[in-house]
Amino acid sequence: MGQARGIASVAAGLALLCGGTAGARDYGQQGAVFQVQEEDFLKVVEARLHALQKSGALTALNRRMSETVKAQVLDPPPVRGVSAAQGPRTWLFDPSIVLQEDIRDEENRVIAARGTRINPLDHVSLRQKLVFLDGKDEAQVRWALTSASSERVRLILTSGSAFRLMERHQRRFYFDQGGALTARFGINHVPAVVEQEGRLLRIRELAINPAAEGRR
Repeated sequence: MGQARGIASVAAGLALLCGGTAGARDYGQQGAVFQVQEEDFLKVVEARLHALQKSGALTALNRRMSETVKAQVLDPPPVRGVSAAQGPRTWLFDPSIVLQEDIRDEENRVIAARGTRINPLDHVSLRQKLVFLDGKDEAQVRWALTSASSERVRLILTSGSAFRLMERHQRRFYFDQGGALTARFGINHVPAVVEQEGRLLRIRELAINPAAEGRR
């Protein structure tokens, strides 16, 4: 008797899950039925690009992008957090780095273990002074151009156009892209000079007197 009740319970459960035909009703079609179709993504992109090109919008977009890139190259945004020096400041900087992972040769042999402290100046000398300056400050530009010969100095801008200054002065200028070097050396004010002193780098921030420079 108990077994019969168990079978009946299982049967009832299956009927509820699968849906019995006895209580089923046909409610008819409620609205239109469409076949699901997925549009090819590349074809959609291609069609939109073709439409933009046909309308001239793509040409205008390319022109604006080109002008934006050209403007950023000719006159990049100034390095943030760097201002004109109001007084002298000098300090020594240790360029050593600590390896975060093993350095291995082509045969997978460890030539420098993780945690090793390496000073680049033990292997390569800084042959040129690095002079950081604001290229929009005429007094700083004049000072930088007359302070040392081009063979001994590399002029690095934190603001201004390197291309325009090169055209005007026939001298090579560089730009501290993203402020990577000034951040690395801890330079907050310009002009600043970086030069090697033994196994360290001496960094000097110098205040320039515009009036005095104008009389030179």
